[in-house]
Amino acid sequence: MGVKKKKEMQVAALTVCHQDLETLKSFADVEGKNLASLLLHCVQLTDGVSQIHYIKQIVPLLEKAGKNGMCDPTIQSCLDILAGIYLSLSLKNPLKKVLASSLNSLPEFFLPEAMRRFTSRLQEELNTTDLYSYRKVTDNISSCMENFNLGGASVNNLLKNVLHFLQKSLIEILEENRKCAGNHIIQTQLMNDLLVGIRVSMMLVQKVQDFQGNLWKTSDSPIWQNMCGLLNIFTKVLSDDDLLQTVQSTSGLAIILFIKAMFHPSEKIPHLISSVLLHSVDCTSVPEWFMSSCRSLCCGDISQSAVLFLCQGTLAMLDWQNGSMGRSGEALLLDTAHVLFTLSSQIKEPTLEMFLSRILASWTNSAIQVLESSSPSLTDSLNGNSSIVGRLLEYVYTHWEHPLDALRHQTKIMFKNLLQMHRLTVEGADFVPDPFFVELTESLLRLEWHIKGKYTCLGCLVECIGVEHILAIDKTIPSQILEVMGDQSLVPYASDLLETMFRNHKSHLKSQTAESSWIDQWHETWVSPLLFILCEGNLDQKSYVIDYYLPKLLSYSPESLQYMVKILQTSIDAKTGQEQSFPSLGSCNSRGALGALMACLRIARAHGHLQSATDTWENLVSDARIKQGLIHQHCQVRIDTLGLLCESNRSTEIVSMEEMQWIQFFITYNLNSQSPGVRQQICSLLKKLFCRIQESSQVLYKLEQSKSKREPENELTKQHPSVSLQQYKNFMSSICNSLFEALFPGSSYSTRFSALTILGSIAEVFHVPEGKCLIMLGEIIFVFFQNILILHFALFEVSVLLPFFEVLFLPYNSCLYIMKFASKGQKRKKLSPFSLIIICQPQSIIFMDYAYYGKSSSYYLPNLFVAVLR
Repeated sequence: MGVKKKKEMQVAALTVCHQDLETLKSFADVEGKNLASLLLHCVQLTDGVSQIHYIKQIVPLLEKAGKNGMCDPTIQSCLDILAGIYLSLSLKNPLKKVLASSLNSLPEFFLPEAMRRFTSRLQEELNTTDLYSYRKVTDNISSCMENFNLGGASVNNLLKNVLHFLQKSLIEILEENRKCAGNHIIQTQLMNDLLVGIRVSMMLVQKVQDFQGNLWKTSDSPIWQNMCGLLNIFTKVLSDDDLLQTVQSTSGLAIILFIKAMFHPSEKIPHLISSVLLHSVDCTSVPEWFMSSCRSLCCGDISQSAVLFLCQGTLAMLDWQNGSMGRSGEALLLDTAHVLFTLSSQIKEPTLEMFLSRILASWTNSAIQVLESSSPSLTDSLNGNSSIVGRLLEYVYTHWEHPLDALRHQTKIMFKNLLQMHRLTVEGADFVPDPFFVELTESLLRLEWHIKGKYTCLGCLVECIGVEHILAIDKTIPSQILEVMGDQSLVPYASDLLETMFRNHKSHLKSQTAESSWIDQWHETWVSPLLFILCEGNLDQKSYVIDYYLPKLLSYSPESLQYMVKILQTSIDAKTGQEQSFPSLGSCNSRGALGALMACLRIARAHGHLQSATDTWENLVSDARIKQGLIHQHCQVRIDTLGLLCESNRSTEIVSMEEMQWIQFFITYNLNSQSPGVRQQICSLLKKLFCRIQESSQVLYKLEQSKSKREPENELTKQHPSVSLQQYKNFMSSICNSLFEALFPGSSYSTRFSALTILGSIAEVFHVPEGKCLIMLGEIIFVFFQNILILHFALFEVSVLLPFFEVLFLPYNSCLYIMKFASKGQKRKKLSPFSLIIICQPQSIIFMDYAYYGKSSSYYLPNLFVAVLR
């Protein structure tokens, strides 16, 4: 696979207007060393990336000028142009952030002048009257408040003007959106502009320092009047169901934020918001400015979506930490919950359902924050036996298998949080065993295992109270979960729950005792049921357990492999009359304990949990056991045993002598497999082995060339590289002999198919591109292999008969690989695929000849006619 070329970064170049360009030219010095010359060179470039270099030189040049430059008209004009450049750049242009970063380091004595120039340029921007330019101005206001000191100070200086601009722009955008009804493209753009305007208004309130005081909170203040105007706009947007729901939800956030900033005294804010949510506002007791700005919220019928988004704003914009809102805040929290539960029974629209689930999850987060601030008055209202927690559980049970993934995720957050809420209400007492947790656990376990939400909730429960309390109720839970892993739709949920459980259990057992005896209990709980399924489970159960659960278990506890091997070895021995230590061996036609053993070893080796192949053969499994697996009656046992030999997590791991002998043993007895799927797996695994030989031989050859005499500490092999290379040579010679001998006249199609495919894989893996030096790949192996192919090709050419047209194309590619490889050693003789077949369909022969030789197929026309005549 080729190396993907890195995509070059594209940055739009900054430009200046004609007047500013002429100004720079007039101030640029002959030597090109002043700030005007620097900016002139910068704006004349057409590549934005190159301009970054010049922008970064601005501040060092000003520092060099020192205080003497404060009155320099060149620097003053350049500061003015820099302000214009910043405001002209788009929000996504990286140059905008680079310029802001540079101006943040401006020498202090230049700041007053820079502030004046920047404020002047921003004022010009705010005076724009073009509706479709409002978005650019709004983006500039936003960028000025994002990590840009000069911009933030300028916005603060122009706060009244900025608020007035935002109010004017939002009004005009809403009106234009009404006029463009039906033009969805224009309306979408306008609503996005409206959304940005609302967000920037919120950013102003949160970041501008003037809002921290109370000087602006007078009815005759322009800032106050603009704030009231914006609040009125947000109320209209919230109530307008023709707008995007994202715009409406942002308006709900803005309304609560503005009320929080404007309402006085702040202690009464929770009560005011509660009355709005519950439709119980006393119009005579609220301030006049609130009535005039939010009349529809006080006196009108509020839509379900509007109430929902106000609840979202309440939870997101108010401070729930540290109990800062007191008892009234706690009352507001409970009122918000009741409003949300009422909406949950009324809302049917999918998008609003998604909003509702997120807001309910947000409510549980706020409840946890309040409980963490030690609010004893909420203990009865938010414990596990309260009506609110009961309604939350009911919502979780109703929606935990909702079609929307995002909504199911929110139910998980809710369930996890309500467990935490109950823990906080009983903190200081022994919350386990707690009646709520016990009853909740039992109710979940009584549910059928085909309910997917059950797995998620049990996982949360394990993390909250520990798996030991769940196992105390029912010790057979691991076996029950493994039993359902025959259903593919449940496998991911079941394997994740098992992983959560066995991790938690191991941590608990290790913390309880310093002795090593705990591992026996852990193995009995989690490994023994796994081995039972591997021995006695049905085909789907075994396959899914091996693919999903076994790798997770071994990854977390590699030392458990020794236990698995010991138990399974004992079970295999028990079949021959020795002492039985495992309850199930499997029948002679099933995979049984031997199949389970080979599957465990294969997964362990493929994931790197075996230190080395030599240690495995010496300490874990015997030669006889491997051979028993290679010729087992069950095809999957043979495949797993072959996979154990061929697969490794390291592509350069040396193939040991034992492995080569076993591979040769396997090929002798398994080429004639009648199952196409088995043949395909055999060929695929052997190809992996050949790739290991090819890659490890390169390492061995380099070691031999370096003539390093030191013993490798923990790498590759304990013998001299030349010995391993010679073993490779002998192995490949033996493999090729066996495969060519299998192609004798009269051999079965399956045997010839397997042999041809394997030979094709060998030719493909050890193929040397033209112009490459063979010595790079290990001359000892590959020159020999090439000669072997050439030596056998004469016999191969006359003996392979494939009379089956319907299967002819399957081994054809393998033939081509072999022929291409063998033809490298013949300078004059060219080989044709027609000499490999006898077939009576000339059109098929023509197609294959053209596919192999392309336009030069005319050279082989005699062979074509010979084949047709035959």
